[in-house]
Amino acid sequence: MRPLLIAVLVTAASAVTAAETLLLAPQDIPQWKAVYGRVEARDLVPARARIGGTVVELSVTEGDSVAAGTQIALVRDDKISFQIAAIDAQLRALEAQLDRAQAELTRGRSLVERGVSTAQRLEQLETDVSVTQNQIAAAQAQRDVALQQAEEGEVLAPVDGRVLTVPVTRDAVIMGGEPVATIAGGGFFLRLAIPERHAPDLREGAELQITSNGTVMPGRLAKLYPQIENGRVIADVEVEGLDASFVDARVLVRVPVGVRQALLVPQAALSSHSGLDFVRIRQGDTEVERAVVPGEVLELDGAALVEILTGLHAGDTVLLP
Repeated sequence: MRPLLIAVLVTAASAVTAAETLLLAPQDIPQWKAVYGRVEARDLVPARARIGGTVVELSVTEGDSVAAGTQIALVRDDKISFQIAAIDAQLRALEAQLDRAQAELTRGRSLVERGVSTAQRLEQLETDVSVTQNQIAAAQAQRDVALQQAEEGEVLAPVDGRVLTVPVTRDAVIMGGEPVATIAGGGFFLRLAIPERHAPDLREGAELQITSNGTVMPGRLAKLYPQIENGRVIADVEVEGLDASFVDARVLVRVPVGVRQALLVPQAALSSHSGLDFVRIRQGDTEVERAVVPGEVLELDGAALVEILTGLHAGDTVLLP
C-alpha cells in the first residue's frame, strides 16, 4: 500500500514538472481501524521466597529498577538457627566419642601386639571408630543443609527490570513460594484486541501507527494469536522508543484492515477562502475553482497528499500551483 501511495506522489510530481496538471484517478489507500493497545512487559516474573519465615529486610518498592541477582528482601526463620545449634552440640558429642574410640583403638592395637587381646576385639574397635566418623559426616551434612536453608532466606531478583508490585511488608510472615515482588523485564510491547471481523485483513509484519504522548511513531504487527477471545483477535506490536513509564497504560493504535479507493491531490493544490476549500481544475479551455471537502492528509517522504471526499471526480484535470 505504501509503495502504491509513493507511486501516486511520484506521478503527481512528474505532472507538476511537465505541465503542472494532474489527471485524477482512483488510487488504493489503506483503510485504518483505530484501537487501543495496552503496554505490557515481555517477562512478568515473581520474586518468590524460597523458605518460610519473617520478612526482616525489604529493600525495594513499586517503580524501583533492579538487576538480576540483586537481593530485594531477606526472610529469616528462627528455627533454622536452633537446628544449627543442636547439630553443633551433636557434632561436639560425636567428636568426643571419636576421640575416645580412637584412644580405645590405639590401646587395643598395643594389646594385640603383646598378645593380651584378640584380633576380633581390634576389629570391633576399628568398626566403632568408622561408625563414629560416619556419624560426624552425616551431622556435618545436616549442618550444611541448615546453613543452605538460612542462605535461601535471601530473595533475589530473577531478571533485570522494574518492580511492579510488592504485596508484602516488613515483619510480615510468609510461606515458602509466596511472591515478595513482581518484576517486569525483557522490554515492553503493545498488546491489541481487534474485532474479529477484521481478522482476515490482518497480516504479521504490517506497519501500524502508534500515537503516544502526542507523538506518532511507526510500529510492526509482530504476532497474531490464533485463539479469538470474547470476539476479538489478540495481537502483539513491536514499537521502538515506546514510553513504558506506566505498565498497562492504553495507547492509541491505527491498524490497517484493508484498502479502499480515493482521489488524492497534493496539499499545495488546495486553497481556502470564505471558509471553503477550493481546487483549480481545467474544464475544456477554461480554468475554474471547484469547492471540495478534503479528508485525510497522507504524509509520504516529506510531501503531503490530501484525500478529496467530494467535489472532484475521476478524470478531472487538476491545476497545480
